[in-house]
Amino acid sequence: MLECVLVMDFGGQYCHLIARRIRELGVYSEIIPPAADLGDYGDRYEIKGFILSGGPQSVYEKDSQRLREEFMKHIRDENIPVLGICYGHQVIAFYEGGEIESGGMKEYGVTDMVVDKSVSILKGLSRKEKVWMSHSDTVTGMPPGYEILAHTRNSPVVAFRHRKKQIYGVQFHPEVVHTEKGVQVFRNYLFNICKCKGNWEMGDFIEESIEKINTAIGEKKAVIALSGGVDSSTAAVLAHRAIGKQLTSVFIDTGLMRKNEPESIQKTFTEDFHLNFRFVDAKERFFKVLEGVSDPEEKRKIIGETFIKVFEDVAREVGADYLIQGTIYPDRIESGLKDAATIKTHHNVGGLPEVLGIEIVEPLQDLYKDEVREVARKLGLPEEISERHPFPGPGLAIRVIGEVTRESVAIVKEADAIVKEEIKSAGLEKGLWQFFAVLLSIKTVGVQGDVRTYRNTVALRIVESVDGMTANFAEIPYVVLERISTRITNEIPEVNRVVYDLTHKPPGTIEWE
Repeated sequence: MLECVLVMDFGGQYCHLIARRIRELGVYSEIIPPAADLGDYGDRYEIKGFILSGGPQSVYEKDSQRLREEFMKHIRDENIPVLGICYGHQVIAFYEGGEIESGGMKEYGVTDMVVDKSVSILKGLSRKEKVWMSHSDTVTGMPPGYEILAHTRNSPVVAFRHRKKQIYGVQFHPEVVHTEKGVQVFRNYLFNICKCKGNWEMGDFIEESIEKINTAIGEKKAVIALSGGVDSSTAAVLAHRAIGKQLTSVFIDTGLMRKNEPESIQKTFTEDFHLNFRFVDAKERFFKVLEGVSDPEEKRKIIGETFIKVFEDVAREVGADYLIQGTIYPDRIESGLKDAATIKTHHNVGGLPEVLGIEIVEPLQDLYKDEVREVARKLGLPEEISERHPFPGPGLAIRVIGEVTRESVAIVKEADAIVKEEIKSAGLEKGLWQFFAVLLSIKTVGVQGDVRTYRNTVALRIVESVDGMTANFAEIPYVVLERISTRITNEIPEVNRVVYDLTHKPPGTIEWE
């Protein structure tokens, strides 16, 4: 039986990071709600431990999420180790009879922690460590049977353990990269305390996934909307290996893809992977429905609805009984589907299941993006797909500020291609999260060829990030920025000015719309 550490989600912004860090160490992990029926998970996995995540609430709030008596009874009976992080740390202390000061000395960001006892969960840590804090409530008094392991200047209890039971709490966030020894904390918990083997591998996932898809679909037909992104591409190749020509992979050319992308995608999946590939040229249809539309949310809505209509026509023509989707774990959790089945769910992406009235198969639903990339590499997908940077569903439409026209898309498409070429030429692409061009809705005066011009402005957006939740603008060498700017203004006649976006996320977002 697969060993698993369950992460109880109390609504913390870093909950996903906890599960990711555990998986990165070779232990399978799933996120569960506080009200989950633990028996369901015990039937599927060998539960090695529980981690209680952070959360935005105070334990003293009337409607705050608390531990259920059934949970603590299960822990006592089964003697399964528990680690509370931030709010989870406070919940354990509160439940066990400790003292929590609400709204006391707040701590946000990197903080110096003093380790009083470098044992158990803190084994291998130095006397002083840099940790990431994000809390307003503080544990100020230990419950009976517990001892303090660490403190800070503002918090008397930053880590604790029960003297006899396998219950631990840390106020800081070991899952955040700013906690310098965070991985060591997880290693201590997983391998020293939970006695995990750490033998979960992607190769096992591929074989199991192919078998499950085959069992679910049998001799029937399936269809997938193949965008060329890593998620849908990986799902398509997995499904193709399982059911072959019974799967129809549909690529819809909206006219809003990057330069030469539709042609490249078609070649990859027809010549290299021999998929049953359907190319649908819908450019005119999309540009028609976007005429006169400038509001970003309206653009997204129109593009989504049009995509569904085009895809619906093909799916009905194929006579598909199943819809394959490249839904990944963060998509599912963010949609509130914390207890979805292993292979088929009621998850509804883009309205397609409701429209088509067919069953859904989501082979990647339990994986994070970095894990999907690993599967893609093992399946032999080319680097431009397996390592593809995030690209918005509406495509270049939201990188054109204002109305989307054939002309505006052509401009941003050429500018984007230049950015990509120069970043790759400089060897910078692997250290970046995203890099692209945005066509602004303003024109400025310029001088080109000794002639006054009044033309378009392009903004460059180049960011560094770990998970996309936060991002910093990248400090690109001036010589690279200069090459990009010079090429754009020389090679694209409609542009006479290039600017660089120096905004972090937050306060900005990565995309402009």
